[in-house]
Amino acid sequence: MGVHRVRDDLFLVDLDLPLEGFRRFVSAWVWTRGREAAVVDPGPASTIPALLQALHRMGIVRVPAVLLTHIHLDHGGGTGALVAHHPEARVWCHPRAAPHLADPGRLWEGSRKVLGRVAEAYGEPLPVPPQRLVCEPTLEIHGTRVEALDTPGHAPHHLCFRAGGVLFAGELAGVHLALDGQAYRRPATPPVFRHDVFRRSILRAADAGADLLCLGHYGTAQDPRKALTDALEQMDLWVSTVEEVLEAEPEGWEERALAELALRDAAFARFHRLPEDIRARERFFCRNTLLGIRGFVQGHGGR
Repeated sequence: MGVHRVRDDLFLVDLDLPLEGFRRFVSAWVWTRGREAAVVDPGPASTIPALLQALHRMGIVRVPAVLLTHIHLDHGGGTGALVAHHPEARVWCHPRAAPHLADPGRLWEGSRKVLGRVAEAYGEPLPVPPQRLVCEPTLEIHGTRVEALDTPGHAPHHLCFRAGGVLFAGELAGVHLALDGQAYRRPATPPVFRHDVFRRSILRAADAGADLLCLGHYGTAQDPRKALTDALEQMDLWVSTVEEVLEAEPEGWEERALAELALRDAAFARFHRLPEDIRARERFFCRNTLLGIRGFVQGHGGR
């Protein structure tokens, strides 16, 4: 388990899973003030013991706030377990997410159908008491005004949180992984994907005026506007490429699309430089990304 200091009051906590390639992927953000911390996206239920251990090692005794960019199991599945250990914690989420946190049965069953063994490794989420849920546009945390930006796209209930110069972006900018001063990058566009909705959300976040982007997967970007603009351009390229491939060669379209993207998309072309186990993980998630784009292209006639 790694705890990485980004600045004096901000830490990334690795939440690795016992699945092939599930390292440098799932993490939680811990924003501290003294012996208190706000946790952004506490991660899966199965990794809450690791998160609690990290908080203990950091000297944290109170968690007054948990911020959820969205409630997919790898980001918010452990929320109920975390707040059971920290009864003072309030959970800040999108209004559309609140019912699924209070009663996660449908979320769990849907995740198992889509993700299979990966969902089982994430673990079944515990319910969050409804009185612990907060769905306000702004809150004050650690004496700082924090704003929730409505950024649907990766999920209809996706939020970004702007706290001073920091923007906690969840999965809005896709998946990044640093590689020798460069980055591997791909979109995160699972079904149901709406290209126009996702584009507006990225543009809104790019205009937020942040100077540090904290990513859900994985790490940080020191130039948030450029990182988000790059993510937007990449998403546009993936949509147009899938559209072309489906029109020209509908049989075997997934492999053909990935081959074309490896030629057209310099950030995705770094796929071959990833460690073998992380490549296996990315192959699994690339399929969800492509299926979301296909659903949009076939359902909406492209861009």
